[in-house]
Amino acid sequence: MGGKNKQRTKGNVRPSSSGRAAETLTRDGGVIPGFVGFDTSVNFEQSYVPAVHGVEEIDNLVDADFRLVLRKLSKRDVVTRLKAVQDFGSMCQERDAEEVKGVLPYWPRIYCKISVDHDRRIREATQQAFEQLVLKVGRSLAPFLKSLMGHWILSQCDTYTPSASAACQAFRAAFSATKQPEAVSFCKDEILNVLQDILLKETADTLSDPQSVTEEERESKYVRMLTSSLLGVKRLLSLLLQIDRTALEQRLAHLVNSGKFWKYSRHKTPQVRGAFFEMVCALCEFTPSLVEAEAARLCPAVLLSADDTDPAVLPAVWEAVLHVVSTIPGCWAHVNAKKGFLPKLWGLLKEGGKGMAKALHPSLMPLLSKLPQEVTEPTLEFYTIFFTSFVQGLSSERAATSLSESAVIVTSVVECLRYCIMCHIQQEEDHKQIRNMLISQQLLPLLEKAISNSSLQNGPLFPLVTDMLVSWEKKAGLYGDAETNDSKDIFQGLLAAFWEELGVMFVRYVDSEEADAQALEGIATLLQVMRYPKKAKRKHTLKKKSVKICFSKPEDNEKTGVEGNAVEKPVQTVPELLTEEASGSPQTQHFEDVVCQLAQLCMVHVNETKSEKHLVFLSLLLQSFHTPKVFTTLVEWDTKVKDDEQQSEVIMKNPAVRFLLEQVVVWLAEKRRSDTEHLVEMVFSSLCCCSGQETTRILNHIATMDLHCGVILQIVQRACAGPDFLRICGDWLKGSVLGEQLLALTEELCEMGCLPSSSVSPTSKHGWTLISLVLSQHHNHEPLIGPVYMEKILEKLHTTLSETKCLSEAGNIEPLISFICDVASTFFSSVQDCLLLLSAEELLFTVFQLMAHDQTNNLLSGKLRKVCVAGVQSLVHHSDYEINEGGFLHSAAAWSKKQLLSVLQDIKSLKVLVLAVQTIVETIVSVCSANSRLLVQFFIQLMPSETEWTQIRQALPPQWVKTPLLSSRHRGFCENPSIDMWKFRLSSKLPAHLCACALLGKMMHLVAPSPFEEKDAECLSHKLNLKTTVSELLFALQWCKEMEYSPSVVAAYRSLLSDWGLLEGLQSLVPMKDLLKTLYSRSLMDGGLWSVTLENCIHTNNLAVSCTAVRKLYCSTDSFFPLSRSKLSTLQALCPSMTSKDRDTLVAQTTSGILNGQDKDEVFGCLAGLLCCLRSNTPVDEEILQAVLATVMEWRNSKEDWFLFGCDFSKATTDQLIHTVEMMRFLSWLVAHCPTVLGSSQWDFLLCSMLSWLEAACDNVSSLWNPWVQLFVCEDTALIVKLNHFFESSLPENLEKMPPALPGEWRDFFVEGIYSLMLPLPITITDAFPDPDDPAFPSAVLKSVGVALTYVPANQLKENSLPPRFIADQNTNLPEPLQTLLNTFCPLLLFKARPLQIAVYHFLEKVMPQLPECDGEGDNSKSDDDGDEPCLSPPASLMTILSTCEELCDSVLAGVQVGEFAVVQPLSMEYSCILGYLLAWKLLLTFFKSSPSHLRAHYAQYLKKSCSLNNLLRHLFKLMPENPIYPGQGSEMKETKTFFTESLSLAVDKHEGIEYELHHLACSVYYSTVQDLPAMVRLWWNSQEKRVSSAVEKFTTKYISPVLSAQEISSVHSSTQLFENMTVKARSAAREVIATYSVDDIFIELVIQLPQNYPLGSIAVESGRRVGVAVQQWRNWMLQLSTYLTHQNGSIMEGLALWKNNVDKRFEGIEDCMICYSVIHGSNYSLPKKGCRTCKKKFHSACLYRWFTSSNKSTCPLCRESFF
Repeated sequence: MGGKNKQRTKGNVRPSSSGRAAETLTRDGGVIPGFVGFDTSVNFEQSYVPAVHGVEEIDNLVDADFRLVLRKLSKRDVVTRLKAVQDFGSMCQERDAEEVKGVLPYWPRIYCKISVDHDRRIREATQQAFEQLVLKVGRSLAPFLKSLMGHWILSQCDTYTPSASAACQAFRAAFSATKQPEAVSFCKDEILNVLQDILLKETADTLSDPQSVTEEERESKYVRMLTSSLLGVKRLLSLLLQIDRTALEQRLAHLVNSGKFWKYSRHKTPQVRGAFFEMVCALCEFTPSLVEAEAARLCPAVLLSADDTDPAVLPAVWEAVLHVVSTIPGCWAHVNAKKGFLPKLWGLLKEGGKGMAKALHPSLMPLLSKLPQEVTEPTLEFYTIFFTSFVQGLSSERAATSLSESAVIVTSVVECLRYCIMCHIQQEEDHKQIRNMLISQQLLPLLEKAISNSSLQNGPLFPLVTDMLVSWEKKAGLYGDAETNDSKDIFQGLLAAFWEELGVMFVRYVDSEEADAQALEGIATLLQVMRYPKKAKRKHTLKKKSVKICFSKPEDNEKTGVEGNAVEKPVQTVPELLTEEASGSPQTQHFEDVVCQLAQLCMVHVNETKSEKHLVFLSLLLQSFHTPKVFTTLVEWDTKVKDDEQQSEVIMKNPAVRFLLEQVVVWLAEKRRSDTEHLVEMVFSSLCCCSGQETTRILNHIATMDLHCGVILQIVQRACAGPDFLRICGDWLKGSVLGEQLLALTEELCEMGCLPSSSVSPTSKHGWTLISLVLSQHHNHEPLIGPVYMEKILEKLHTTLSETKCLSEAGNIEPLISFICDVASTFFSSVQDCLLLLSAEELLFTVFQLMAHDQTNNLLSGKLRKVCVAGVQSLVHHSDYEINEGGFLHSAAAWSKKQLLSVLQDIKSLKVLVLAVQTIVETIVSVCSANSRLLVQFFIQLMPSETEWTQIRQALPPQWVKTPLLSSRHRGFCENPSIDMWKFRLSSKLPAHLCACALLGKMMHLVAPSPFEEKDAECLSHKLNLKTTVSELLFALQWCKEMEYSPSVVAAYRSLLSDWGLLEGLQSLVPMKDLLKTLYSRSLMDGGLWSVTLENCIHTNNLAVSCTAVRKLYCSTDSFFPLSRSKLSTLQALCPSMTSKDRDTLVAQTTSGILNGQDKDEVFGCLAGLLCCLRSNTPVDEEILQAVLATVMEWRNSKEDWFLFGCDFSKATTDQLIHTVEMMRFLSWLVAHCPTVLGSSQWDFLLCSMLSWLEAACDNVSSLWNPWVQLFVCEDTALIVKLNHFFESSLPENLEKMPPALPGEWRDFFVEGIYSLMLPLPITITDAFPDPDDPAFPSAVLKSVGVALTYVPANQLKENSLPPRFIADQNTNLPEPLQTLLNTFCPLLLFKARPLQIAVYHFLEKVMPQLPECDGEGDNSKSDDDGDEPCLSPPASLMTILSTCEELCDSVLAGVQVGEFAVVQPLSMEYSCILGYLLAWKLLLTFFKSSPSHLRAHYAQYLKKSCSLNNLLRHLFKLMPENPIYPGQGSEMKETKTFFTESLSLAVDKHEGIEYELHHLACSVYYSTVQDLPAMVRLWWNSQEKRVSSAVEKFTTKYISPVLSAQEISSVHSSTQLFENMTVKARSAAREVIATYSVDDIFIELVIQLPQNYPLGSIAVESGRRVGVAVQQWRNWMLQLSTYLTHQNGSIMEGLALWKNNVDKRFEGIEDCMICYSVIHGSNYSLPKKGCRTCKKKFHSACLYRWFTSSNKSTCPLCRESFF
């Protein structure tokens, strides 16, 4: 037999041994009755076992993949079964039909099991897979249908809806609608068998295996199967034809006769009960005879369950109730209705259906119609209880909170009420009593309740009651179609009684001084709904839609008065009601009589008690009932008419007019009145009954009454609410009365706005709203008011704005401007062609000026911009508009240009001005196009002229020349340079040239993205003269670049251009040939910055690669001659891009000029031209170079003043300095590129000239403010650097050609002469220019001198000739020259000039290794009796600087926690401080590393006592970035580079990477610290709090430990140090070092393991092999090595050397110190010297000191005798 744990072979199709045994039995004639699990019950476990003869043959019919999936379906794991079902469905879809048909014999049993699986996902997937199977096999499914159909029907009734839906879908896929009854009929017995078995036989334990399924899952499956089975019976009956239902009745009777079946009506699970009642409904519908036979059990089961309010049961119960009372005539004989059914019904109704009103209440009227008389007697009492319970249900909690529930109950109440009245229209007294009771005790109380309940008011109650009243009126004959005289009289009596009692109820609410406002509003709502029922019905329908489907728009809510969850208010405007027909409303006279009665009561209360509530109610009444009768009633109420009224008799005959003039106008004039909206509504309700003439007179009378402007605003708003009232009120709106009133109001508002008042009065708000309304509202393209008055109002607004421009600093006018902006914006955006008015155009220009001046960037700015946009849009939309002088666009462009050229702007004001102009341009582009005529004309007006460009260009400060001059990119000249010119600092204002370029560039950039053809672009470029603008913008950008974006205003300007996308200079807008031609012509004419701009343009666009474009500019090199300054600048810019032939020609021409020229300027111009060619790598014959050099040497004899030897530079001109510089450059080029042309005399000339120039430079330090003097010094030091480089790295062939004595002369004479002059130069410069932020500070000189000083030899530093500089009380062992060097240059580490700091660091680093030897054996000043560990200070000058730097760094980094990253601005004061601090530490670490071990311990002790190292580490973890990734790495890098893996470049003349130099330096210092002082770093780390130590360890472990460990292991590998008797090996992978010590018969092996967090963690020393060493001694030595490696500040090799020395001493006979058990002390490396007089044992001094201190005794640690 195979083992259980053997791996199964995937796809193995060979039967197992048991399968083969079964086959053998079959062949031998044995009969296999079937395997286990093949019974017909539902409970089976085996899924796939072929149970027929010939297993092998049939089994092979199934595809191997299908067989594997079918096996998986019997697994217990849910995920496996789910995946298998999904795979089965996919395979059925993908495989051939024949392959799928092979599965059919085994599918029924599998389906019957998994279709009722516990997991609903599996059930759903099963039905989906079944659908694929059905679609694939088609009719081949028929033989297996009977075994499938039972569970298929069961699955269609699954409680999990997706599963049931999938099963139904599979059923529809298998059978069409016509074939489904046949298929079910074919299998009806099998289906019923399955369903009956589940309902009558199965239990939770038989449906599932109790051993493998939990009780909860078993019960859940049982309940689900019961539910599905009950629904399955319903499904079966609904699918069968009637004949098949009849055939099944006998079998169904067996089911229904079972007592277990009827228990399901009381099942604890709601799902089962609901399914039971649904099945009962089906039985009543499809098998009524069977139901009648079981009525005795059916009726109680259904009718007595009527109060089952479970949401899953109640709908089915009440459907069953209706079926029972309809199907079984004598159903009430089996149930006591009075005691069993009706009390439950009353309870349900009183509780509003317990939240199930939507399911319950629609069934009540059908139930009412089926109740027999014996159930409802006595009828009056029955109806009383029924409707009382009904109405009481409206007060239930659910109905009170749910509008939909309440609406259903109300609808049902009214329907039942209406039905009951219709059932009792006879003349009998009992019927009359019932009718009266229903109206007076039920309907009217319900209406009274609704009057005070807003939710009922907004429900369907009022429309339903109105419908009922209209139907009664029809039956009463009011519409001429009454049915009978008897019913007519009855319904007339009903109406009279209803209106009489309703009127009494209304009077009771209205005729009260303490009337409830909500009740009054409810009465008005009821009457309005009765007046306009169609509108109410439509509103109710829209509301229902908005709740259910959310189709309502936001404006719908505004119209209906619904806002959020607020109660809906009956907001109706008169124009809407005018157009609303009152069709469908009650026509009885009682209706209008009630309204008139209520109106009279309102007048009584208003005039007697001044009741505001009654006045509002009267306004609401008149909105719906503006009829002559109502107004007549109101007028007749007041019989006292004043005799002195001047109204015409005709007008006074109109009751509406009389009511207005006698009542409404009086109410409006009351001063105390604040809310007048209802009075305005009353006015317009009255105007509905007035003629046009009457309307105008009345409104004029109201307008001249000196009313609050808010009243006029409300009247105008109502007049504009619809076209009907606009037509009626048109004469009044355009009349002079209103116009004069509005003009006076405008003047008053403007005067009030200028008053010093902080608050805005309501009068102002209403006034401005009114002005805005009358200006913006137009009807049929005509203004709302008279055009004359509209223009006068605009003129007043413009005048007010013009006066406020000068008051822009005062905050009190902001509200005024805000109001005017609102008015203007509405006017411009609403009125077509409004800008054709001159006053409107002037107003728009004033708004533009305010917008261009405003810098507050608040709400007012947005309003100004909105006005401008609206105005320009209105202007541009007019097709005939031209930009003429005096027009808005012309004025705006001219004013903007004037602001740019004559008013100095700062960044903020420039942005505001640009934004204002941008608003105009964007608006024009949005309306027209990018190359529209208007836009072109606007740009032309905006651009400066050529003369203006020249003026503002010449006004640019000239300090730009310094940068290109010192970087040899430009040969600048200056007539009379003065120190004041170079000390000049720009103000916070920008030059006009920069402002003009920014504005025009921004505007061009806005237009550029618009898509138009290249031809159009060239056309637009030509029209706008874009090449001039782009050239000027490039010029401005170059000026900013050469100014090095300093001061801050220039940097801010560049940042602004970057944000606007202008840093490229918009070169794409102009053809490159045109742009180059423009720049070239200006460079030839003016030179200067134009030449630098030209060069930058060529370089940026990579035009040097193809010389064609550049060649077309100059045509021939002859065009540059004779060489003027501008031509020379242009030549320098173009030379790298010239063809080689042209450069060769230039070489010939310039050489000829040098050799034959007489004019000094021309000669040196030619020399400069030759240098341009040489620097462009133009090949030149050596003979030419020798000839030029000979000419220069001849000048030395004949024209020595050209060389400026010993000259006072303060008197030299820039031309003289430039000429000398050109000679220096020529000599430098010769040294670097062609030293072979130099002979002995040439070398002497060159070196002597260089030294003489250096002497002259040292003598003229005070003139270094002059950039040309700085250039002189820089070029001379550059020559020195090239000479140093030449002599240090000369090629052998060069050495052979140079004079033999030259290297010695250079080394012995010139180097000493150079650096004796140059070494004091940094001190001299910083003394002369102490402020590094001074614009005249010679930073370029310091940089060039610093580069040269890095070549100074260490010997010359050690034996320098600097003036002695000593500090009092300075403890030092250094020689005087070295001490002077440190005292002189260490303070410069803190000077705010990076080149100087780096240079000082470099040459001090050269002397650091020589300083420790001056300290000899260390601190000998301590006596032997002093037990404290000796300490020795590093060089005092360095420590003084460190101390100063520490204090500065503490203040700079005070707010940063350890582990956080401090951001330091490059080259700031803080940057220089931290840079000096870190450089000082690098020097100290270099000094420390160069020290011998014994001195290193003394220095370390000093650092420990001074806490300097602790402070350093704390600062470093604020300066090192959290992620020290080296910048500039590509994604293809395999290993990430960090600041710890890459070496630090501290070049003096470094240009790139300054921003992360400090971070890299901090990382470098930390790496050196943990490398050279690991013990002290470990000690500091252990003393830190948990947060700090955790951060330090995490950082160190991630970035430093791998690098440092690898270096330590590598140093062991590469070490050349040899130990006697000891060998050292290393294992890189294991981070281990193995030391083997052997002497004589003793053999020791120690394994040193580096920790993951090395060097923070302790180094582990493990035991290897040992021979001949005692265990105690072995442990001592392991402890000693561990101590040395832990506490010594050095490498592993140094620790091993120390340990070996200790062991050697031990073998030499020196005894261990009995305190530390070591011969050599672990930290100061001393031997035991202090001996005890008693026991003669010796101890280390440091160990004794610690012993005495910790024990507080002075006894010997060994013998306990007194030590002293």
